[in-house]
Amino acid sequence: MLQIDLITLFPEFFRESLGASITGRAQEKGLVRCRAVNLRDFAVDRHGTVDDYPFGGGSGMVIRPEPVFAAVQWCLDNADPAPRRDKVRVVLLSARGELLDQRRCERYSLTEQLILICGHYKDVDERVALHLADEELRIGDYVLSGGEPAAAVVVDAVIRLLPGALGDFESAQEDSFSDSRLGAPQYTRPREFKGFRVPEVLTGGDHEQIRKWREEQAERLTRLRRPDLLE
Repeated sequence: MLQIDLITLFPEFFRESLGASITGRAQEKGLVRCRAVNLRDFAVDRHGTVDDYPFGGGSGMVIRPEPVFAAVQWCLDNADPAPRRDKVRVVLLSARGELLDQRRCERYSLTEQLILICGHYKDVDERVALHLADEELRIGDYVLSGGEPAAAVVVDAVIRLLPGALGDFESAQEDSFSDSRLGAPQYTRPREFKGFRVPEVLTGGDHEQIRKWREEQAERLTRLRRPDLLE
């Protein structure tokens, strides 16, 4: 079973999403366990302090290292079953991190424990990135108010790759990016809508022709919209 821990100042952000849709069903099946860990539970004083002013001056506040290190250690100590250390990934969500892609999601899905650290305020003390996190990760070239939305994206993208998480595991294998290509166009009923018809090959019943059509369309769309994936 995969253990996913989300270290955050706003555990309520995940309250609904972790119990909904594929994520909720995967937990019910025992495929994954998700925990939102409140960083303030590891505050440096009784006032719940987790941040301080940056050395050298400047605007904004910086999350202190002590609460983050303590929270990660708690996650490691309270994982059940206890994972092998080489099967644990500690990830700091950061605008300067590596870009999330499908291959990285696949690697995360093979871990035993994934710990996601959600930053907030101006930044997180650099010692977290240097001496605690295994890697830094971003989901795009834009700035968010905190790491929570990015963490939610990671959770969804990883869980759907777990065998048994989807009603049909093949649907995950056929997704866009699963083989470094975009997915083929999909159609459903009705066959004709406002004069627009479903391609006849999809309704003819010849599965080999359907497979070829989908491969050709996936190749065409990838070359048109994401040629970088073919490099």
